Order: sequence, then structure tokens, then C-alpha cells
Amino acid sequence: MPEISRRVVLSTTVAAAGAAALQPSAVAAPFQVHRSRPLLPSGVASGDVTTDSAVIWARADRPSRMVATLRGPGRSRRTVRGPWVTPGTDHTGKIDLRHLAPGRRHEIEVAFEDEEGRRGQTADLTFTTAPRGRSGQSFVWTGDTAGQGWGINPDLGGYTAYRTMHETRPDFFVHCGDTIYADGPIEARVTEPDGQVWRNLVIPEVEERAQSLAEFRGRHRYNHLDDNLRAMYADVPVLAQWDDHETTNNWYPGEILTDPAYDREQRVDVLARWAKQAWWEWQPISNGQDRRDGQRIHRKVSRGRHLDVFCLDMRTYKDPNTAGLEGHRTSLIGDEQVRWLAAELKASKATWKVVSADLPIGIVVPDGDAQESLANRDPRAPLGKEIELAWLLREIKDVPGVVWITADVHYCAAHHYSPERAAFTDFRPFWEFVAGPINAGTFGPNEMDATFGPRVDFVKSADYPNQSPRGGNQFFGHADIADDGTLTVTLRDARGTVLYTRELSPER
Repeated sequence: MPEISRRVVLSTTVAAAGAAALQPSAVAAPFQVHRSRPLLPSGVASGDVTTDSAVIWARADRPSRMVATLRGPGRSRRTVRGPWVTPGTDHTGKIDLRHLAPGRRHEIEVAFEDEEGRRGQTADLTFTTAPRGRSGQSFVWTGDTAGQGWGINPDLGGYTAYRTMHETRPDFFVHCGDTIYADGPIEARVTEPDGQVWRNLVIPEVEERAQSLAEFRGRHRYNHLDDNLRAMYADVPVLAQWDDHETTNNWYPGEILTDPAYDREQRVDVLARWAKQAWWEWQPISNGQDRRDGQRIHRKVSRGRHLDVFCLDMRTYKDPNTAGLEGHRTSLIGDEQVRWLAAELKASKATWKVVSADLPIGIVVPDGDAQESLANRDPRAPLGKEIELAWLLREIKDVPGVVWITADVHYCAAHHYSPERAAFTDFRPFWEFVAGPINAGTFGPNEMDATFGPRVDFVKSADYPNQSPRGGNQFFGHADIADDGTLTVTLRDARGTVLYTRELSPER
């Protein structure tokens, strides 16, 4: 295969074809092309699919109007026209679908129309709405895409772990954060410790740290050049969250960067505003027409009788990173969000309440001399940000079926928390399952903090720090809920090998 040049620049008119050529084995969504009309260079996606609603997403190559055609039984069709897309939204558009039939596979044709109403390239989008009754369902989760400079390697077939997740045929996918790495430059060639050369597809926007809205947008566009990701997103709904690398490493509101690599903008609040705009444009999440607070990342997605998913935002309301030893309560989730979560968990009638967090609970995540996550290395009573979690756990101690999932630390693990082993004891035992990265450097394992009594039931980490995806130590979680409510959680590697299994029975 010929060498990749320092810059592989794909124009919007050939981006879809260029991405498809990277991975002949990937199964892309079928489409038809009218080259003089609007194209779909970044694929299509759905998200936040419930029993009767969904958000669909697409991006055009020019100003145009988004159109969705829902195929019903027989030859019935229903056309929904969405927004006009412009450079102001990076030509991305979304349509909120309502009043869908529950528990059904929905087929939708997505396209854009020009000013004369001529429809351009079309793509097929499918998803299954959640069942209302006892019918089972499954989902996968992970995080960390294109981190540490490990990007789309055409020699290896690109983001192959996305294809592995897709092959499990899940009903939806939770991306727990670090959907991009805006702070990690991607180079055309990286020499691994064993001498092998990792070759990346490169576009201009990923060669430096993102310090402009255009560069943040380019990071998202880069990931959608991968056939495996696009094929999965066209077939599996996404529940998206953000973490730190959508902006910069370990950030918190009000931070001023001292890294000289940030030579154009050091104010994290400015970077985070651009990062959130780009993230929101590129994720299949509702624009918030029916929410009082508009673009809110934390939300509940109802999946029928057996499952509610609670997606958290552990960035927007975070206090500065410190040693975490304050005698007073500091924030990781924030007062408004943590009260919302407690109330929604207590009100939920679902068999399982899955809390998807973008940071772990008991894993120590250092940020220099400070702590990035909740744990503070002090095994005694809660301090600092731990006080906020202690309040939440006490509030929900009578709520059955709460399970936590996360990614963030670039290895996979299963943790059981119990008051029998803890310094803080006023809570109900629960499980936390950790899985990631999906295409980034692998690390770990990290030290555990004993405040909430964790027991490490399983751990699988890197063979050496920052191991490339070539080593196969990329991880995702798979959760399967049977008709009777039994929850089976497995942790798997990039090849789909089941590394760990835990079966949980419904709690009364």
C-alpha cells in the first residue's frame, strides 16, 4: 500500500468515497448518489431512542434541507422535513421523531434537498425502539476514540473495535465520553515500542491541538471518515456523553491553561464553549426544543419496563481539581444535577437504573498533585467531592437495581461497592463496570480508594503504558437484559472475546 502523505485532504465532494476506500471489509450504509445535488459525507446516525421517540442526525456537504422518509408496513411512507443546514451548524442537522411504534425496527431514508427541492444522496438509517412490555434488549458501552495519537489506521482496517461492537447486534450504544481527543495531535506515522510503524489517516484539523471552532468540528469530522463507525451509527442508536478530551485534558470551568502548546487560547471556558458547540452539532442528541434549559447533556433515556439510562455530565458543574481533602462538599456532578439524579432514580419504576458516568467512582485518577476524579486516595470518611457522592448514595439507598457504567481510565474492570468494607456505610451495595478505550492508548490499572468499600472483582489492562490498539487491549462492555429482567454484563476486548461475566438478578 502506498505511503500516506503528511496531509490527506479530502474534499467534501469525495469524502464519502475516500473513507469507504480505507476499509473494504467494512459494511457501510447503502446509498444512492446524485453528484450535482447534496451529498452525505459523514454518514447518518440516530440517538436517544426510547419506546416512542428518536433523534436522527446527518451532515450535508452544502446548505440544504434535511429530509427523512419513514418506511411503514407495505408501501406506506411518511416524509418529515427538518432544518435547513448552513455553515453555522457545520452543515449538520437533526430531526426529532415522535409517536413511533414501540418495540419495532424502524427503517428511514435520510437525504438533503437543495433550494429547488431536488433530493441528493440518500442513506438508510435503522433503529429499534424500546419495548413496553417484558421483551429483553441489549446495549454496549465504551469511551475514548482516537486518543494518544492512535487514529484511523487503514493498514489495520480503521476503528475495527467499532465493527466488533456492531457485530453483537446491540439495541443501542452508550459512548461514555472522550468522543474525540481535541488536545491530542495525530501524526501520519508513529513508531511503536516494538518498532512497528502505526500509520494514521490525517487531515489538517487533527495535526494540532484544537483552539478554534473549526478545529473542534474537524475532530468530529475525522472520526466519521471511518467506515466501521459510520456503519454502526447507521444501524445502532447512540447515547452520547462528553468528558475532558472533547475540550482538553482534565479540564474544569474557569481554568487558565499554562501549556505553551495552547498559544492562541488559554481560557478553558472559551475552549469549552467551542467544544460543546461542535460536540452538540455532531451528536444525535435533541436540540432541546422541549427542554426549559436547552442544550443539557445530563438526561434520562427511558427504555421500557426493564431499563432507564441516566447519562451524566461531570464536566460542566465541576469544581477545580485539588487534592480532594476539603472538609466541606465540593462538586463533581453539581448540586442541581445530583438532586435531579436522586429524584429521577427514586421515581424510576424500571427494573434496572443504569447510571452512565464519564468518570469512575473509586478509581484514583491523578492530575499532577491534584485529583481529576472523585476518589482522593484517603480511605477514611468522605471529603471534598466524595461528600457529594455520599449524599447521593444515602438518598437512593432504598432504590433497587442501580448499576453504574463508565470508561475514562483506558482499561476494563468490575467493582463491587459495599458498606461492609467502607468508611462511609449509609448506602445500598452496587456494581460499577468499567470499559474502554475503543481506539486509544491502553493504560492501567489504577489505585483504588477505599472510602466506599470497593472490591475489584476483575481487571484487564495494558501490557505496557499507552499500548496501541494493535495490541487488542481495547475494551467495551455488553449488557443483555432477558425477558424476565435478568441482567448479564460482559466485558470484551477488541476481537469480541468475553473476558468477564456477571449475572445480576432483579432486586425487589
